[in-house]
Amino acid sequence: MAAAQVLAVINQKGGAGKTTLAMNLAAGLARRGPTVVVDLDPQGSALQWGGAGAQPYPATVKQISGRWDGAGLRQTYKAYQHIVLDCPPSLDSHASSQALRSADVALIPVLPSPVDLWASLRLPQEVEAARTQNPGLRAFLVLNQIEQRSALSAAMQDALAEFGLPVLQAAMRRRAIYRASALDGLSVYQMGARGQGAADEIDAILKEVYPS
Repeated sequence: MAAAQVLAVINQKGGAGKTTLAMNLAAGLARRGPTVVVDLDPQGSALQWGGAGAQPYPATVKQISGRWDGAGLRQTYKAYQHIVLDCPPSLDSHASSQALRSADVALIPVLPSPVDLWASLRLPQEVEAARTQNPGLRAFLVLNQIEQRSALSAAMQDALAEFGLPVLQAAMRRRAIYRASALDGLSVYQMGARGQGAADEIDAILKEVYPS
């Protein structure tokens, strides 16, 4: 069995949609193979989400604390093809730094506001530092809460260009279904026709990150 793919969802700023992205990516990946979300945030939002639904969540959700490393992570979750790390809103924690050193891919959700992007300016440096130990790390920005039929402002486009990390073409629009599914303890894939547009967005992100 091939080694698990590790995907970290990370941002030093709270409120950017890390857990929403992590949980729905995990649900999408679970359609390809066994998937686990590892909740690294002391608040435990992913763990609560995964246990709140009237039907089972498509991915397993676990929580770990304390010190760990990539080899131990893969060994602990060797039964899974995909490991999704939901990181805490801080770059100064062992969990966040270790996530970047352990992941194959890091996705950084950002809101379409230059001010929000500026709050995350340490991330490119952290990614570069992690690559000294994890040279294969691929990192991308994911735009979240994009307004329907609304172009990005020139200021936001300039800020993205300065950030120094590639931006995925696929993005998450502002949709009430993301919040509704979280409140129900479900993924957008489990929300029927109401969730189809959001599920298509998650699928597009996954296809861009894992094209083969």
